[in-house]
Amino acid sequence: MPLAYEVHEIVVSDPEAYAEYAKLAAPTVAAHGGRYIVRGGNGTAIAGEAPAARVVILEFPDRQTAVAWRASPEYQAALRIREAASTSRVFLVDGFQS
Repeated sequence: MPLAYEVHEIVVSDPEAYAEYAKLAAPTVAAHGGRYIVRGGNGTAIAGEAPAARVVILEFPDRQTAVAWRASPEYQAALRIREAASTSRVFLVDGFQS
């Protein structure tokens, strides 16, 4: 199975609350076998428009694990904080498998 990547573009409206979300979310990612590949960053356009917001990319062992993490009660508690402190576009993509 290929690795799975959850890609986030996040516009933070409440930095203090978002910082609390980040502290709560990180251990849930690790507990589900995930890891941060990008967490913030300075998005620069090479072609098209640059990201208008913070970019976060998470790597999981597979798509099922990524979906299970996002649905987990632990992450859902953190997600409520993020949804109140930001708006986002989030999508899941499969990694390359040769």
